[in-house]
Amino acid sequence: MISIHDLYQIFLQYPQVQTDTRKIKNNDLFFALKGPNFNGNKFALEALEKGAAYAIVDEQPNCPHKHIIVVHDVLQTLQSLALHHRKQFSIPFLAITGSNGKTTTKELVSAVLSSHFNCYTTQGNLNNHIGIPLTILQVKKDAEIAVIEMGANHQKEIASYCTYTLPTHGIITNCGKAHLEGFGGIEGVRKGKGELYDFIRENNGMIFMNADYDYLWNMSEGINQRITYGTANADIIGQEVDSNYFLHAQLLKGTNQIKELHTQLVGSYNLPNVLCAIAIGKYFNVPENKIQTAIEQYKPNNSRSQFIEFEKNHIVLDAYNANPTSMKAAIENFAKMPGTKKIVIIGGMMELGEDSIKEHQNIVQLLQQFSWESVILVGGDFKSVKHNYLYFNHSTEAGEWLRKQKMEDAIILIKGSRSMQMEKIINPN
Repeated sequence: MISIHDLYQIFLQYPQVQTDTRKIKNNDLFFALKGPNFNGNKFALEALEKGAAYAIVDEQPNCPHKHIIVVHDVLQTLQSLALHHRKQFSIPFLAITGSNGKTTTKELVSAVLSSHFNCYTTQGNLNNHIGIPLTILQVKKDAEIAVIEMGANHQKEIASYCTYTLPTHGIITNCGKAHLEGFGGIEGVRKGKGELYDFIRENNGMIFMNADYDYLWNMSEGINQRITYGTANADIIGQEVDSNYFLHAQLLKGTNQIKELHTQLVGSYNLPNVLCAIAIGKYFNVPENKIQTAIEQYKPNNSRSQFIEFEKNHIVLDAYNANPTSMKAAIENFAKMPGTKKIVIIGGMMELGEDSIKEHQNIVQLLQQFSWESVILVGGDFKSVKHNYLYFNHSTEAGEWLRKQKMEDAIILIKGSRSMQMEKIINPN
């Protein structure tokens, strides 16, 4: 068996790691991962034929090949290699987790830090047990700072990520009603997300914390190094200014030059994400003009709080994911927006376990508190709750309905869990 040290010497020669043969380029290292529905070991020779320098497998190949490296477990080897690489750096590694807003926070923090440092960060949604080691392995020698996003849907997951990320700084955006099935309720969510604080505490690290959440104060007890942000009683204080569609914030404490921010983010629920990025930028001495420019120029993509035009209407597209906490925030924010012709199209929320029907019913009851032009419910457990709204099983059916209305000057909220593919309402292809 090859040692991690020897494998790392190969990695230094061929530093591009790939787990998908469809994306193989010359001199990549191919890690043959296995899952419930795939076995990368079967594609090792194909990877080499496509130009991979080496293939790392954990099943003996039918015919030996000098560029096939057999290890005990490919995933563990990938993670161990990431840890070995991580240990070569003495730079700050910031880990971000939370039930809502972690990707937007990661993007804003990265935008701020990248304006002043050579910053490496999680790309796309590479925030799990495979994506995180791949992200770490992409950090190059010229790195001055790294930002790592950590997603999780069960306990001990964040703790395992910390063993090879070794974060020096931690951010928990919040602990909401997400992945209740895997975490076992809201207390389980806090315990699971709190594993990041546990690592920071044990290693005398530092956190950036939303002071508005009492539970984060309790969870972070014993952590000595803390910078806070929020709407009151914090190191960085900011508040929402009355705004039309995009978040407009004013800074009340913690900044010298930044007095107001005009963002391209929809929703007051993005205020904590913005304040977190400011707090981190200030701590790492990014000039305030760079902080402000980075935040104001950031434009969300990938169906996250996007404000787009669609056939003479405006759409708030927030279809990347959904849980009861984020759904409530999106609906309440949408209700505050200007406009008389408001359409709500929301999809089912996943991974809620035995609370699922109750949580879907709660969302229906919330919708009933406001006056809407139309409400359309799509899939999931919305089919199992009482309501008088229009219902479709699939987002494509909702999209067909929307196009048939030929409406103009409407503002439309589209939100749902990732598996509902709510973006297909406006882009069915």
